[in-house]
Amino acid sequence: MTMQERLTNILETIEEAVQASGRKDKVQLMAVSKTHSFQAVLEAVSCGQILFGENRVQEIEKKFPLERDGYQLHLIGHLQSNKVKKVVPLVDSIDSIDSLRLARLVSEQALHIGKVMPVLLELNTSKEASKAGFTSEKSYYEVLEAAADLPGISIQGLMTIGPLSDDEHEVRQAFAQLRKRSEESKVRYPHLCFETLSMGMSQDYLWAIKEGSTVVRLGTAIFGRRDYP
Repeated sequence: MTMQERLTNILETIEEAVQASGRKDKVQLMAVSKTHSFQAVLEAVSCGQILFGENRVQEIEKKFPLERDGYQLHLIGHLQSNKVKKVVPLVDSIDSIDSLRLARLVSEQALHIGKVMPVLLELNTSKEASKAGFTSEKSYYEVLEAAADLPGISIQGLMTIGPLSDDEHEVRQAFAQLRKRSEESKVRYPHLCFETLSMGMSQDYLWAIKEGSTVVRLGTAIFGRRDYP
């Protein structure tokens, strides 16, 4: 199957899932190009794909040119504080903010280069120790309280990674938790933006759509199996 055929099939499946859920909005497809070549990214761009996600700053540095034409690049993996300076000039959004300290560092670096960085706040809704993200309400709300003092970032919504499970109920519970936190945050902070709910990957994106996801992050389904070194 060609890249164009895979993308077309996925987009049709997403649209069918949106309609079956009774939703009227749109769900964006993010192509996660982790371990795949820049040539594969360009092939996807030529097929109309415009949103891409990468997990590691080091891979972004090696793979992508600083100037991009026709597509957006988001960092979706855990960001270490010592990599903030490197990544801020390289991406269009950081979708994995998980502490007030990190939010401050990104804001400071973005301002330093004359940029306002869109960000998502990552929540660990599965409570799995191997996953990043806010685990306490207190630390999450600290960032929202401080948002006015962080002019170098623009909060756009929330992100989570579902539990590694085949149990639909368990996975959907994690996604529902993110949606509920978003709804609560909209009420408490009406001046902030919570439009984006980034949740759902190749194995669970249809469940995520049922729970309100607005961005699904697919890698293997688009690019094939990952070629780890």
